[in-house]
This record gives sequence, structure tokens and C-alpha cells, in this order.
Amino acid sequence: METARLFILVCVICIASLIPTLRANVAESTDEYWVKMANEARKRTLMAYHPDPYQIVDHFHERHYDNSTDVEEMEENASEEEDDIEMISSPTNSTRRSLRGRGRGRGKGKGKGKWSKLKGPCTASNPIDKCWRCQPDWARRRKKLVKCVRGFGYKTTGGKRGRIYVVTSNRDDDTVNPRPGTLRHAVIQNEPLWIIFKHDMSIRLSQELMINSHKTIDARGTNVHIAYGAGITMQYVQNIIIHGLHVHHIVQGRGGMIRNSNDHFGFRGEADGDGISIFGATNIWLDHISMSKCQDGLIDAIMGSTGITISNSHFTHHNDVMLLGAQNDNHADKKMQVTVAFNHFGKGLVQRMPRIRFGFVHVVNNDYTHWELYAIGGSQGPTILSHGNRFIAPPHLQHYREVTKRDSAPESEWKNWNWRSEKDIFMNNAYFRQSGNPKFKCSHSRQQMIKPKHGVAVSKLTKYAGALDCRVGKPC
Repeated sequence: METARLFILVCVICIASLIPTLRANVAESTDEYWVKMANEARKRTLMAYHPDPYQIVDHFHERHYDNSTDVEEMEENASEEEDDIEMISSPTNSTRRSLRGRGRGRGKGKGKGKWSKLKGPCTASNPIDKCWRCQPDWARRRKKLVKCVRGFGYKTTGGKRGRIYVVTSNRDDDTVNPRPGTLRHAVIQNEPLWIIFKHDMSIRLSQELMINSHKTIDARGTNVHIAYGAGITMQYVQNIIIHGLHVHHIVQGRGGMIRNSNDHFGFRGEADGDGISIFGATNIWLDHISMSKCQDGLIDAIMGSTGITISNSHFTHHNDVMLLGAQNDNHADKKMQVTVAFNHFGKGLVQRMPRIRFGFVHVVNNDYTHWELYAIGGSQGPTILSHGNRFIAPPHLQHYREVTKRDSAPESEWKNWNWRSEKDIFMNNAYFRQSGNPKFKCSHSRQQMIKPKHGVAVSKLTKYAGALDCRVGKPC
């Protein structure tokens, strides 16, 4: 009998010891390192939080039409040899285009796919792309990219102040002492780094990739896939840019010992299988990413994460696309501010584009061509401004033509949430159920009175969404 009681006591102690590990996938309450990181992250959340989010929205609107972002010297710097830019279908982006620069006279008639060929000079369709894409020397001036971010992630500079780190190997066989030249070795460094890739590669992560602060992962000029393994995690860190990756077929990580900086590693529980997880992180910019088929969500931003811009990305073949705020009792997400701009929500998507708890989200000039249940949802009284988007309801699902979905609240409560639609376009009888103050408007000064482009322009603004097929020495 005493033996049985002792066995039960040991089991209870073991289970109790696991509970902290289940929170945040890390033993926060027993690991002084993570307690310190969480406290510092909360301070950064307060610093990154903008007390007047409408000012950032106005700034986005103003820069949207700021002609200073146009590339005026393109003709002067352009090569005499014209490029044929060919639209091809991508294996992970079956409904959208990827661009391939092709010199005149090489391989004519090949690789046309389902998309017609575009001839002529490079054209950038939105203000973020206008800032860099059509300059043939973009590869020599990679860090100029930091000037191009818009929206709530406007303070993000990534690894601008650091050296260039070239990833030469796709191996990921040691998560505690990663080999120099691997992506994992690059992202855990304590110093700022601008990370690029020597050649095309597919990286199968053996465990979640823990990114340290002040990093840029810049895949321009190469075809880089994070696939068939664990996903990317930014936990209690700041100032990160991820640009140009293909992220797909991400699976649940088994957990184990993982290094997240030069001076710390520890045990992590199983990862959920998110493509990109933003956990208590600030000043994050995700741009030109192609994502599909992850075990959990494509992108999660939770636990007080703020100062985030998600732009020019292409999402396909997934159920829970984008979650902004994960728990109804986590009031830290009231500080969450996210811009979702110029993205294409494409084939095979079901819901959460995004799904928001608390917070303030500006959804502007995105193309919603597919959903099965709803496009934009939320609970806990978030503010959602939908500006200049195109919503195409599923023609085969007449009961799911509403763009919006409110959860966990009666109409008497959600009718006071400010969910406003302006300059959106609706097709196939799609509709956006507005709530809150019917006279609610973003106040623009005379200098900031230009609003987002109307939804009719969205197909052009999102034309190059997803990872680009850039070539060094050519406009991208």
C-alpha cells in the first residue's frame, strides 16, 4: 500500500514538473533565462506599442501614394539588353505567379506554364516594392530594404547594423552546437546579422528554428525552402525581417535541447507545427513569403507581440491561416498592432485571414480569392480596419459568403466592436458585416488625406505576392 502511495506521489510530482514546460513550449517558471526574456519582452511591447494607431494608418496611407518611392533612375541604370519576365507556376503556389528573369534569346518557348509572358521593363505595383525591386543593383545594396517597410512594423531594421552572413549548407543536424555556415548557426548569434544564401537550397529543420534579435533572413537571389520539418520561432525577441522564403509542409517538432543564442540553450517541448510563430516579439516584418500546408497555423502572433507588418506574401492550401492573439484571457494582446498589406490569400484556404483577439489590425489592399468558412474573424473586441481589399466569396458555398465572423460574444456585445470597411470590393455576393460607430473614420490631416487604393486595384497591387525569383544584376 505504501509502495502504491509512493508511486502516485512520484507521478504527481513528475506531472507538476511538466506543466511549466507546456506553457510557451518552454519551462519559463523554472528557467531564469526565459523569465528575464519574458520581462524584457513585455517592456519592449510597451515601447513598440503606438498610443495612436490611427497615426500609423495615416502614415501608411500617405506613403502609399508618396511618389518619392518610385524608381526614377531605372532607365539610367537599366541594361541595354531587355529581359523577358516570364510567369511560371510554382509547385507550392499553384494559383499565383513567381517571376523568372530571362535574357533575350535563351530558352525561347520554354516554361511558359499557364501564365502569359510579360515583356518590357520591371514594374513594381505597390509602394513597398517600388522602393527596391526595379533597381538592378539591389543585390549590392541589400540593406536598403529596411527603408521600404510600411505599417506597424515601420521601426524594423533587422540586421542592418551587422555584417553579411552567407549560409552555405542546408544541414541541420545539431541544434545545440550548430555548424558554422548553417542557417541555425546564423540566427542564434547575439550580434546583428544580414543573412543571405550562397545558392538554392531546401532546409529540413530537425527542431524549431529559434531566431535571435536583430536579424534579417534575405533569400533574394536564391530559391530557399523551409519544408518537411519544424518551423520558425521568434520568442521574446525583437527587430527581425524575413524576406523571400518558401515555407511549407511544416510538421510538429518533437522537442528537445535547442540553442537560441550564443550563451543559452535549453529543453523545449513539442512545437505546434506553425510555419512562423511570433511569441512575445516586437518589430517584425514578413515580406514576400510563400506559405502553405503547415500542420498548425501558417503564421501565429501571440502573447503581446506587436509592431508587425505582414506584406506581399502568398498563402495557399491551409485551414487556419493567420492567428493574431491566442487566448481570451491574455490581455497583453491589447497592445498588439499588426498591418496586413498587399497579400494574396489564395487557393485552398479555409479561415483565419486573420483571426484576431484584442488588438488593432489594419487589413489593407489584400486579395481574398478563396475561403471556405470566412476570411476575417475575431473575438475580445479587436479593432479591424478593412481598407481597399477585394473579397471573392466561394461560389459553391452560398452560406459562407460573409467575410467576417465574430466568436464568443453575443450581438449585444460585438455590435460595439469597431470593424469597418472602406473602399473594399465584394464579388460573388460577398459582404462585410460592419459594427461599431457607423460614423467611425480614420481622421486624416490635409497632408494625409489620400486613402488606400480602391479594391478594384488589388489584382495589380498584389500581382507579385509571394517569394520572388530574383537574379543578381537584374531588376527583381
